[in-house]
Amino acid sequence: MFIQSKLPNIGTTIFTVMSSLAVKYNAINLGQGFPDFMMSEDLIALTNKAMSEGFNQYTHMNGYPLLRERLAEKIKKLYSTNINADSQITITPGGTYAIYTALTTILQPGDEVIVFEPAYDSYIPNIEINQAKPVLISLQYPNYSIPWEEVRKKVNNKTRAIIINTPHNPTGMVLSENDIEQLRSIVNGTNIFIISDEVYEHLIFDALQHQSILLHPDLLERSFVCFSFGKTYHCTGWKLGYCISSPELMQEYRKVHQFNAFSCDTPKQVALAEYLQNSSAYLSLGVYLQQKRDYFRELMKATPFQLIPSHGSYFECYSYQNLSNENDFDFAVRLTKENGITAIPLSSFYKNKTDNKVLRFCFAKKEDTLKSAVERLLSI
Repeated sequence: MFIQSKLPNIGTTIFTVMSSLAVKYNAINLGQGFPDFMMSEDLIALTNKAMSEGFNQYTHMNGYPLLRERLAEKIKKLYSTNINADSQITITPGGTYAIYTALTTILQPGDEVIVFEPAYDSYIPNIEINQAKPVLISLQYPNYSIPWEEVRKKVNNKTRAIIINTPHNPTGMVLSENDIEQLRSIVNGTNIFIISDEVYEHLIFDALQHQSILLHPDLLERSFVCFSFGKTYHCTGWKLGYCISSPELMQEYRKVHQFNAFSCDTPKQVALAEYLQNSSAYLSLGVYLQQKRDYFRELMKATPFQLIPSHGSYFECYSYQNLSNENDFDFAVRLTKENGITAIPLSSFYKNKTDNKVLRFCFAKKEDTLKSAVERLLSI
């Protein structure tokens, strides 16, 4: 039997590759973005309670109604934006699914989508599997800012969408108000959609404000804004997220969603609906993760790695250009095998494997884990 691959140039994701190496060589895994500390015991208890009370069958296709209502209340409080829980919010099996469904909803063969690199690794395959073309624009190294004049030059009548991601994975870059204004000026008067990946919305540091598309009703009209419960509540294995859009766009989005996942895990949605009333759980998240970032950053000062500052997400990037001339993939593999510490090579987030000799480390770990990891790095 023969399958003509829809993704002929795509192999196994770098996260699986490096995590498998970490297991094989008993390395400390600061590669893949998941915490090694426990999620909320209260949220676990609420999930068990929901299952015990019989919430184990299909819930509404668009998501458990009370959960969507609580999300609308949260958005009103955070962003002063009115969202209709029935027509504008769809619960999804994870943020990555939410992004894939948005792209599948809008793309036709031959369309173009502007993607900023380094980019989360699902974006380009999501575009290509829909027979569209990713138009790649490199963020400006080393601060990873968006070159907006280059964006203007790349926009044409085939441009169907622009993907933004803030806080940014893999670099931790955070978009500013000026970035949003630049985006607005580019899409104004066009038929260009915005896919806004905001899964790290609460993991933002240094007293910066998250520039959500939800703050801007005019942009939301043309946007699909994607979020993750897993990142917010330290339960990445739950694979639950949600997408917000205008009623008209969401109607089309749900046509794709209903024949794919149809609906998502019911007891977890019931638990989340109740847990969302505890606003301190997400409002305190930035301070909590910044403490871990700062702790890791302080430890790393003793190593020869050079900091590239992060202002959000689970991640901070470091240059190793003073350590080795190896390409970043080979260097990351050698770190795993010889030093017992796993990171992600940043070239994996570029289609053409651009190598600035930078590694991405996940600091969303216990302090003991971070301390042990840096002790191993000191042996280089």
